[in-house]
Amino acid sequence: MGHRLIRVLVVDDEPMVCAHLRTILGSSEDIEVVDEAHDGAAAVEAVIRHRPDIVLMDLRMPGVDGLTAIERISKLDQPPRVVALTTFDADQYVLRALRSGASGFLVKSTPPEDLIGLVRVAADGHTILSPVAARRLVAASSDEEAARERAKSLVGRLTERETDVLTCLGEGLSNAQIASKLFLSEATVKGYVSRMLVKLECTNRTQAGLLAYDAGLVTR
Repeated sequence: MGHRLIRVLVVDDEPMVCAHLRTILGSSEDIEVVDEAHDGAAAVEAVIRHRPDIVLMDLRMPGVDGLTAIERISKLDQPPRVVALTTFDADQYVLRALRSGASGFLVKSTPPEDLIGLVRVAADGHTILSPVAARRLVAASSDEEAARERAKSLVGRLTERETDVLTCLGEGLSNAQIASKLFLSEATVKGYVSRMLVKLECTNRTQAGLLAYDAGLVTR
């Protein structure tokens, strides 16, 4: 088959949405939906119990919402990649989810034929967030002066080359694309990214990419 099995947890307060996602993802031989949860508290418990690779997380749920669940999951040992599910393609809530540790987001209107491929992309460690979507999200947060000042302060910790790599992340480039642009090996880029995440106090590439926008390294 050539693919490793991708274990997915589906979280949505509407059982019919969960059933729909189960049906779509279950049609792929390399994806297994290990469980579903209908609120954030149950989602955290299911992550601990099943240790999935990917969590598809609805953001707006009664009780413990998706944002709170993402924050709790990101603090677990070796947390899974969390992809936020949203009705809207760019708003403050999605931005907060990304800054809290989500690896990207999917609009619920994503065509079924695209969903499986996007889950595979997330499982491979890539961000599900187009540069256009990132720019719209940053535009939505243009009044967050505190976020911009914090971003500039954190970026000040980086070397010149690390700043170059961060700028590329903000442009949505993959490690291979960054390596080609900066005339580096992919292994070297990976090392830069790992060190940058520590210096920037980020948990993943998505957070670092958004920080690049906040710091003004990438124009809208």
